[in-house]
Amino acid sequence: MNVLIIEDEKELATEINAFLTRQGFMCDVAFTGREGSEKIFVNEYDFVLLDLGLPDYEGLDLLKEIKEDGKEVSIIILTARSETDDKVKGLDMGADDYLAKPFALAELMARMHAVTRRKHGLKSNTIEVLNFIIDLNKRTVSTGAEEITLTKKEFDLLHYLVLNKNRVLTRTQLTEHIWGDVMEESYDSNYIDVHIKNLRKKMSTHGDIDWIETVRGIGYKAKL
Repeated sequence: MNVLIIEDEKELATEINAFLTRQGFMCDVAFTGREGSEKIFVNEYDFVLLDLGLPDYEGLDLLKEIKEDGKEVSIIILTARSETDDKVKGLDMGADDYLAKPFALAELMARMHAVTRRKHGLKSNTIEVLNFIIDLNKRTVSTGAEEITLTKKEFDLLHYLVLNKNRVLTRTQLTEHIWGDVMEESYDSNYIDVHIKNLRKKMSTHGDIDWIETVRGIGYKAKL
């Protein structure tokens, strides 16, 4: 998942970035509201971690900008402000959660998982697909008592496909969300297909994987 951290406290932003990167997230960092606004305009993110007390931008104005732009992104407000009004305003404007500083990084990740569960209608951090069990916290795929060894990118692809079940995801979307890169439409690359092929090969020895469907000329879909 791609995460944009908009936080002017450089030490905190660097700490969050390092922690989430170790957990398998792809992170960008913006230290000002203007920089954050530019990154949101250019890139697609799954999460924005938004500080309200930015030096050049009112955080709630940036939140409003994100929502008015129609971005499908989850937003968690990070702020040292304790006023109830700011919390209520942020949530009313479409923020998904609110975390007051100081906070534990483990709590931040737990909140992000909770937001993901709500967004995709999940009741727990595990997803069962036929005889496969996908654990979003442990980042594992197993069948029975046996764990299937996947690379980070293979797991990220499977995770993203399953979260967006029955939705066709283009190669460009998969690239942006899994690799954090924006592919030019004219750029001819089959590395998405190679990773899907390897994913299917590893999982097919443990069960039916026909539900990972190729949509010719477009991309892939988890047909569930």
